[in-house]
Amino acid sequence: MIKIQGNAKINLSLDILGKREDGFHEVSMVMQTIGLHDTIVLRKRESGIALTINVPWLRADASNLAWRAASLMLKETGCRGGVEIELTKRIPVAAGLAGGSTDAAAVLRGLNQLYHLGVPRAKLLELGAQLGSDIPFCLLGGTMLATGRGEVLRRFPTLPKTWIVLAKPKLSVSTAWAYQHYDAEGADRHPDNAAIEACIRRRDVRGVAGRMENVLESVTVRAYEEIDWLKRRMLEGGAMASMMSGSGPTVFCLMDSREKAQALRDALREETNAFVYMTTTTGPYRHPRQKRFTRRRQKH
Repeated sequence: MIKIQGNAKINLSLDILGKREDGFHEVSMVMQTIGLHDTIVLRKRESGIALTINVPWLRADASNLAWRAASLMLKETGCRGGVEIELTKRIPVAAGLAGGSTDAAAVLRGLNQLYHLGVPRAKLLELGAQLGSDIPFCLLGGTMLATGRGEVLRRFPTLPKTWIVLAKPKLSVSTAWAYQHYDAEGADRHPDNAAIEACIRRRDVRGVAGRMENVLESVTVRAYEEIDWLKRRMLEGGAMASMMSGSGPTVFCLMDSREKAQALRDALREETNAFVYMTTTTGPYRHPRQKRFTRRRQKH
């Protein structure tokens, strides 16, 4: 049995540079792992995949990213065994926090350990990119610049531990909808990722906070007033900065103390019906050393 956690992510910036020939958008964004996480337990079985989830309405079949990750990993390595996946969700669904992507990444990492497959990190990243643009980042974690579709990554120094408050309104925002409407409307302000990187290298969290921008807010905030209200309420509550993560609808803020974060969390829980969380930024995952990898069928 292997027990592994998949951490949520937030965007410290999100810029869209244009539409690619393959239909995806060219992005440039600074991504950050946070402590809010799902838990994945993997157990060997003779064959096939079985998935159970603590959220009854989530589909636990081949349409689920965690299932698809297991299927791809078993196929690519020629592993003869199967896997039972027990997924405990804490990251809200369709929230702009990469909940599905981080579960898939955790399954890839966990299966590598469970069956001692020896798949090197570069290969895991390749497999992850086949499943989704956020999955390579979710395999690595920490603080990184993501470009291309989001799968081209460059490591930044780890952001100093910073308290985070998140609020996920009880509404859903389609990523496809947000990007489609951005194409039509554009944005007035764009992030300066080079300046954000310089602040991170100086360990200047306030400098990072002062430069956070997400161009998709130009679409989503206009459509959902609650997102704008949460941003303003967080600033009134002492946040260094507040911003929507990804395509939303989750709004997060950076706080300069645990006490202020707790006070804001408690206030938002009283004042809204949003799901509210308090956590911190985290560093990259530690990957066990892998000694071998072969596509030949393994005997387990």
